[in-house]
Amino acid sequence: MTVYLPIAEISVNLFLILGMGGAIGLLSGMFGVGGGFLMTPLLIFVGIPPAVSVATVSNQITAASVSGVLAHWRRGNVDFKMGMVLLIGGIVGSVAGAWIFTILNSVGQVDLMISLSYVIFLGTIGFLMLFESVNALINTRRGTVKRKKLHQHYWIHGLPFKMRFRKSKLYISALMPLGIGALVGILSAIMGVGGGFVMVPAMIYLLGMPTSVVIGTSLFQIIFVTANVTLLHAINTQTVDVMLALLLMSSSVVGAQIGTRFGTKLRGEQLRSLLALLVIIVCLKLAFDLVITPDDLYSLGAGGH
Repeated sequence: MTVYLPIAEISVNLFLILGMGGAIGLLSGMFGVGGGFLMTPLLIFVGIPPAVSVATVSNQITAASVSGVLAHWRRGNVDFKMGMVLLIGGIVGSVAGAWIFTILNSVGQVDLMISLSYVIFLGTIGFLMLFESVNALINTRRGTVKRKKLHQHYWIHGLPFKMRFRKSKLYISALMPLGIGALVGILSAIMGVGGGFVMVPAMIYLLGMPTSVVIGTSLFQIIFVTANVTLLHAINTQTVDVMLALLLMSSSVVGAQIGTRFGTKLRGEQLRSLLALLVIIVCLKLAFDLVITPDDLYSLGAGGH
């Protein structure tokens, strides 16, 4: 059964799109990621133009994140104060990112930029997370887990404007979450991601937040950043495909509720290692697609002149 997507200008299998939305929603609820870093490449793989994929996925992430936050909020796992500080940075970053995206779109380099951004960011973050989480799992098995600080103290922990975040049991400079939020906002606009795959490791390793609170707080911030990105893309580039967004949203909302239940049954290091593996697989597939020779080689004119 196929449906026609008016903005993407292609027909797609209805059940394939619903299945993809449900699977990404599941991951969203489990890991506290919007899922855009997986959904955007998946949509590109099935033939939807990258610019349309980026703009439309922002819409879907908003819905999945709302669903996930409600489930985590009921369990008391959302630090709203931290979420608001991250959000302020995220809104500023997403405006800057949408401006960069519009410029790249006008010079025709946006598709390459999206693919390269994914390979670089996913590769770096995926391997770092996998290394850390596998070490944690090995130490747990051996029984050599030492009680240690959640995060290392870097020069950034000495920054001014300190705030107390009671839910996360932290007393840190507000500039740290503001900076992380801004970076995630830029990535969100350029790559069509909620930024959770950057946000979650940063909140755990840099800010030192407990993993249980990180997931719900990350999703809370993602809601507003991706909603803002969707609006900016709809105004600036008109690349939001409403039909595709509705299909993805309807299934991802259900998936997020199920994912939240699964996530509470796994330990922090197990969740991190699974997320790292997912990130690496997508990165390798995108890198492979960048280097292989395309099926249709482009030529100028009828005779290749």
